[in-house]
Parts: sequence; structure tokens; C-alpha cells
Amino acid sequence: MNTEKVTARRLTAEEISGLGLQDAIFVSAGMDGLPLDCYAPAFLTEPGKNFEGGAFVARTVFGEEIHVLPENAEEAGIWIADKAGEEIEVLRSAGVLLNLALFVPGGNKESLDALYSAARDAFGAGVVQRWSEEAVAVPDVKVDLYEEPARGRKNNSQNRDRRALDIYPTRVRFLEPSEGWKFIIEPHKEIVDDTPTI
Repeated sequence: MNTEKVTARRLTAEEISGLGLQDAIFVSAGMDGLPLDCYAPAFLTEPGKNFEGGAFVARTVFGEEIHVLPENAEEAGIWIADKAGEEIEVLRSAGVLLNLALFVPGGNKESLDALYSAARDAFGAGVVQRWSEEAVAVPDVKVDLYEEPARGRKNNSQNRDRRALDIYPTRVRFLEPSEGWKFIIEPHKEIVDDTPTI
């Protein structure tokens, strides 16, 4: 495990109630039912003053939600960095998990295996792993993607913003519209410049 030693002290429920959402804390690093004898950087999911006698809820930088009863001596509790405290082991973020969706034109098993091998060569065989694989045949068509206000009048192209032209529909699945806007997808049309030339 990739850990570092941090000097910190355990907080009481009263001290935690004074924390906000931006205050960096440390909580138990156990994840998915796997107990780990160290801590993870975290933040409260709501201000500590909202505590009403139940458990404080913190979210670690790894996305795990932890419920903590700070007065329970059998639990790891909530800690904060303090030079006058004691040393604790904190789990470090050692990398980034990428979920990749690859479009392979004319894709077949050989080309997918070649991609996988190239990635393993570049990053190391122990790093690149196939977690799940969904091979879906997609049509080789392209679309134009526009955004329109979610509550705009219909067929009013004045309020339309071009997001992307000439992209594959499979890419659209991984995009999100701007806040208050919705996507309009149309078959791709080549832009014809009618400007007269001399």
C-alpha cells in the first residue's frame, strides 16, 4: 500500500460540528467492506453543525462514504492535521482509474488485442487491465450536435448553439449538455459555402 505518515489528532463531536465542507479531515480507509488499518483524506458531506445526534458522514477522496460516530472508542473516528498530534498512516492516491470507451473503425478482435498490447507496453502489464469489455458494432455515420435551451420555443434555431459537427453518435453518449440546455442531434450535413467569389 502507498501510505504516508501524517501528524494529526482525533476530533470530538463538538469539534466536528464546527467543521465545514472545505475542511480536510482523515477517516478510516476501509472500502467495500475491506478493513484497512490506515486513514484516507476526506471531507464532510454536509456541514458539521447539521449533526443531530446520528453519525457524521464523510466522503473520502476515493469516493467512499463513511459513517462515523466520533465518541465510539471502537471506531477510527475523524482526525485533522495537527503538528501537536500523533502520527497516523494515510493512504495516498497512487494513480487515476480511467474508464475508456474506444471506437475502433472496422474493429475486430485482432485490432482490439493490438490496442490492449500497446497500452500494456506503454504503462506496464500490471497496470493496464480489462475490467469489462463491451464490443458493440456501431454504424459508421456522423451527426451534428447542437444545444438548445431546455425551455425554449420549438423550431427556433436562433437559440441554437453548435456543440460539435461531424462526430460519431457513440461519442455523444459520453457528453453532457450545458446547464439549462438540451442536446439536439441531426444527421451530418456538409457545410456548403454559397459566398459568391469574384
